[in-house]
Amino acid sequence: MLGSRLPMPTDGPPHVTVGGHEARVVAASSRAITVVVPKESDGGAQPVRVVEVPGETLVLDVATVVTTDVHQVDGPLCDRAGAVYVTHSGSRGTKAPVPMSRVNPDGTRDPLSVEIANPTSMALGPDNAIYVSSRFEGQVYRITTDGRAELYATDLGVATGLACAPDGRLFVGDRSGTINCISVGQSGESPRHVEVYAEIPPSVAAFHLAFGPDGCLYVTAPTLASQDVVYRVTPTREVQVVCGSFGRPQGLAFDHSGTLFVTDALAGAAGLYRVDVRAATPTPELVIAAAHLVGVAFHPQGGMLLASSDTVWRL
Repeated sequence: MLGSRLPMPTDGPPHVTVGGHEARVVAASSRAITVVVPKESDGGAQPVRVVEVPGETLVLDVATVVTTDVHQVDGPLCDRAGAVYVTHSGSRGTKAPVPMSRVNPDGTRDPLSVEIANPTSMALGPDNAIYVSSRFEGQVYRITTDGRAELYATDLGVATGLACAPDGRLFVGDRSGTINCISVGQSGESPRHVEVYAEIPPSVAAFHLAFGPDGCLYVTAPTLASQDVVYRVTPTREVQVVCGSFGRPQGLAFDHSGTLFVTDALAGAAGLYRVDVRAATPTPELVIAAAHLVGVAFHPQGGMLLASSDTVWRL
């Protein structure tokens, strides 16, 4: 909370409540108060009060938990009906008994016992099928509308990030530095020819991909460098640097206006960043401060999904 001449009691920090529950104040000055939202607070719009300040109450949008007990390496995925798909990826080389789950719009959760080792990234195709990469097997699977997993492409290295273009092309990031392009086949067809689309520096973690409304492919590839960048691959396959200054950029997603959102997982200024990729000099703007985020997605019925390695929230 930002303000001016905020009260500083002599016997301790100000008293703040969120949704009627007392919040822990972690920092306070006459210009800003930082609190931890109490676990008892419900999601949605919650009233915030500084007890020592008379007057109107602020309203804070608190994220609701969609699901826990997951292992996300990339962002969740929403289908067009509003169901949310999550992964139980596990350590590399292991196969979870239930590698994926679907959280239905009514909040119920269905296990998807597909034969996929280390499901990593997901993309929704124009055929409404879900494509899933396996970083251990170097493969991509196609999950049909009746829940079957079909092998779609193989020999893809450490297959991580996925993105689908409007024309049906499927992009796959191999974290060793290659971005492959596959033509999306129809149900029952054999996997198509894999074509190298672009090369970027290798990553220490999963590549993350998002196809932009400008026809370009956007990529993050976190490294051990002190600063990382967001890449853009143009339709002519030119690799450009969009912006830098990130710590360890990971999940990517575009909203309906064409603005790019990026999760950054390092501590300190970690959280969700907004980037206007159409600006002459795109600059990351922190919009939500939160540590350990790995993925972001937008819900077709409104709002966004944020994921850590073990929890998915909706705002």
